[in-house]
Amino acid sequence: MPELRKDPVIGRWVIISTERGRRPSDFLDVIEENKDSISPFSPNNEHMTPPEIYAIRPPGSAPNTPGWTLRVVPNKYPALKVKGQLDRRGEGIYDMINGIGAHEVIIETPDKAKDLGDLEPAAVTDVLRVFKERMLALKKDARLKYVMIFKNKGPAAGATLKHAHSQLIATPIIPKRVLEEIEGAQKYFAIKERCIFCDIISQELKDNIRVVHENKHFIALSPFAARSPFETWILPRGHASHYETIDDASLDSLAAIMKTLLQKLNVALEKPAYNFVIHTAPIQEEASEVYHWHIELLPKLTRIAGFEWGSGFYINPTSPEEAARYLKEIVI
Repeated sequence: MPELRKDPVIGRWVIISTERGRRPSDFLDVIEENKDSISPFSPNNEHMTPPEIYAIRPPGSAPNTPGWTLRVVPNKYPALKVKGQLDRRGEGIYDMINGIGAHEVIIETPDKAKDLGDLEPAAVTDVLRVFKERMLALKKDARLKYVMIFKNKGPAAGATLKHAHSQLIATPIIPKRVLEEIEGAQKYFAIKERCIFCDIISQELKDNIRVVHENKHFIALSPFAARSPFETWILPRGHASHYETIDDASLDSLAAIMKTLLQKLNVALEKPAYNFVIHTAPIQEEASEVYHWHIELLPKLTRIAGFEWGSGFYINPTSPEEAARYLKEIVI
């Protein structure tokens, strides 16, 4: 059973998951698959994954068979497990919880040669809709407090398989970094009685020097204090605290701006490795006028080294203004 342990100094939780240490890729340099590699996520290899939780497939087709266009399966090497009790306990000054949670893989396409940005708009919408549906399903489990959806693309971003996929990890606690972001938004709201993210959107649209792309429902921008080159955020223009409340029209708009942004990055940076994370309010909390969900996308162009780890500072050699201008000029 995995275990969550709390750092007694700064309150950060760490997942101790020894089963993930059994993965062949752990502690080794990850090597990108070549085009002839067998992907466990490809059609006809459904037996190579745990049984599917969810799938988009033709009516009447059997689960765990070919014909699907998207599948959700439990991670074969989960960081956290659904079964069991939370069992909060302590040993002296140390606090720990059983590793209860969920760890799922969203296989975005049956075609292992395509990435998310290569898919048709409707297929990108399907991926984003499944994110919403899995959040809503896991919200029913009162043990779970937070659902983090993220994508690692490329070995430099932590991906161990090339076949396009994203992941979901649901935790019984709210991660420290999420709490820090919420607390920062709360402090701003306490002073100005406005959402900090809404104010960022207003200022960026007015200044128009860090906006990369926009449409009816969303804006993509290089954040003022970007941590790494070409870091880009996607924010809904209308205030919303929870990703899982997104409606169908907004899903289509989000798919359009996500596809455009990924294509621009592919042109600008020659198909870089990247991570993206959906930042959203905790699933068991009510809608909030303080917090504003968004997506943060970071191409992996620099390495985090000793100074960054030791200080918490990031050194970014490319200004967000320069990155935004460059991406904006790329016509897709």
